[in-house]
Parts: sequence; structure tokens; C-alpha cells
Amino acid sequence: MLKEKFDLTGKKAFVTGSARGIGRAIAAAFAEYGARVIVHGVKPSAPLEASLAEARSFNPACDAITGDLGDPAAVEAMFARLAEMDAMPDILVACASIQKNIHWSEFDAEEAHHEMEVNFHATLRMFQLAYPKMKEQGWGRLIVVGSVQEQRPHPEMCAYAATKSALENLVRNIARQVAREGITVNNLCPGAFATDRNAAALSNPVYREKVMNAIPMHDTGRPEDAAGAALLLASEAGRYITGTTIMVDGGLRLPG
Repeated sequence: MLKEKFDLTGKKAFVTGSARGIGRAIAAAFAEYGARVIVHGVKPSAPLEASLAEARSFNPACDAITGDLGDPAAVEAMFARLAEMDAMPDILVACASIQKNIHWSEFDAEEAHHEMEVNFHATLRMFQLAYPKMKEQGWGRLIVVGSVQEQRPHPEMCAYAATKSALENLVRNIARQVAREGITVNNLCPGAFATDRNAAALSNPVYREKVMNAIPMHDTGRPEDAAGAALLLASEAGRYITGTTIMVDGGLRLPG
């Protein structure tokens, strides 16, 4: 009986930033559990094609879409395209983000604005565009992929950490307002994950050991670790979870 609650058959899911890493793992998991998934990348690429092929191995109805979340017009265009594809999402996962390693004293206004545009403003606008269908049908899932940096900010990623904290506040705000409409809104926060984004940093043995020593489990996360939590939040199994943050961080946020 419980197993059936994870079934996403008949649902349409849009996962931004799903050409690689955590986004790709979430997209594959949703497709494996029956959803028609639209994967996303900034532009056509081999990784995006590989992600789509993986999703289609579970559900041939899956498709791909491209667009730069740093361009507000591109966000509008993507949702117009989703409507044309009869793929307006029942489940929206905002996974795409950018981060720059720059000391706070050296961040210029243009770069800070760009990170806020991609990480925060685009997510808010996508939530607004996905909301009408979810409200009309009385069912929807809005999921942000945040970061452990909401609680443990990296000293050289001040703008990134700030955008993720803004998203956490947005989740709590919207969740209360749409809960009676059958829509849940949640924040999924990975810690230190072994993805393409972190490969270069973690290849440094000194830095890797420092990271490992900060994680109680003494292990990095794997993309499928986040995918399992996303599946819970996206399915009927998680219907009573809203306005919350789920940390998938091996305990990194814990004081010690």
C-alpha cells in the first residue's frame, strides 16, 4: 500500500538544471516512478541528451527543453513551450543555480544580481507560472533545491548562500498560502555532494579531508541521495509535508 503512494504515473514534472548531477538524478527517479519528465539545460548539449536518454529509458514520453534562467524572457518562453507540449507541470523542481567562489569584499553588483536572478527570481517566476494549473486541479508540488549553506554558509560563496536563504523564506511564505489548495512547497537541501560542480575542489586531497572531517558521516552525498528525498516530496507519500526544509547533508549542518 505504501509503495503505491510513491507512484507518479500520470504526473508531469519539470526539473530545471537536470542535465547533470542532482537534477539529473531527480529527473531519472521521477521517470522511473512513472512521471513524464521534462529535463532542462541552458542550451542543447551532450549531457542534456544523456539525461533525456536516461529518463526515456524509464518513460519514453519524457522530453527536453532549454533556456537561460538568467533571462526573464527565456523563463516565460520555456513555460509557453511547456504549454504547447501539453507538459505544464504538476511537479516543479527548481534545481538550476549558479555559484561563484568570490570573497564578499570583491563581489561586484553585476555578478551578485546575476546569481539572484538565476537562483531566486527565476524560481519565483516559475512558481507563479506553474501555480494556476496546480490550483485548478487541486494538486501540485513546488520544490526548491536549496543548500546546506542556508545554515552553514561558505565564506567565499556569500551571494550563493544568500540566494538559497531567500528561497527557504519563499518556501515557508508560499506554503502557508497554498496548503488548502492541495499544493505543497518544500526546500530540499544537499550538503557536500560528489557532482561535476564539486569535482575540481574535491580532487584536492587537503581540501577533501577538511570537508570529510566536517561531515559526521565522513562521506560525500551522491545524486541519488537527493533524488530519494525529492521523490518523497513529489509523491502522495509526502502529501502532509509542506513549508519545510529537508537536509540531505550527512550531518554537515550540525555543530561539532
